[in-house]
Amino acid sequence: MPGKNSRKIYSSEHYYHVYNRGVGKQIIFHDSFDKSHFLHIIKRHLDPTDKSTRSDKLPYRKFNDDIELLSYCLMGNHFHLLLYVKGRAENLPIFIQSVMTAYTMHYNKRYKRVGSLFQGVYKASMILDESYLLHITRYIHLNPRNYQNYFYSSLRYYLDGSICPKWLNPKRILEMFEKEEYKIFVEDRLSYEESLPILKKFELAHP
Repeated sequence: MPGKNSRKIYSSEHYYHVYNRGVGKQIIFHDSFDKSHFLHIIKRHLDPTDKSTRSDKLPYRKFNDDIELLSYCLMGNHFHLLLYVKGRAENLPIFIQSVMTAYTMHYNKRYKRVGSLFQGVYKASMILDESYLLHITRYIHLNPRNYQNYFYSSLRYYLDGSICPKWLNPKRILEMFEKEEYKIFVEDRLSYEESLPILKKFELAHP
């Protein structure tokens, strides 16, 4: 029987928290090259200016008209993505599966292995509550212990004015805060601890 959030009916104009981990909790990102490659796969699907082509010289399918990436964090054995579906909802699972399949091919080739890399079907939790949406962004960004300096997270684009890549759109979240408020929100440990029961209510256990 599929676990909660593993099977969804997708709808446009909704937010989704998408996450998955390595099969048997194995490491899926060994180093910066792996993490950079995962983000590059996302880029070639969501950046309208990216001209990458497949081995057959055809362009990669673009999903930027339908899907926005709002935040992300790549950890050793799992990843988190916060996505907004603004167009055709049926393209969400196609996009996610495209990313996971391409990354599995990279991983298996680099580490000379075969078989599945991820633990079953990815989880996709539809977010229907604004408070939950804000807590999810903080949860994603606080995954690393050294979150302030963690490079493979979108947090720096939220806090320090780093030039945002075309495949990432933090504005949908930042527009819900006054200037500098998001930084205070992220660093409010008491508020974060109080939000954990809300996250657990939606079965958001740490992968």
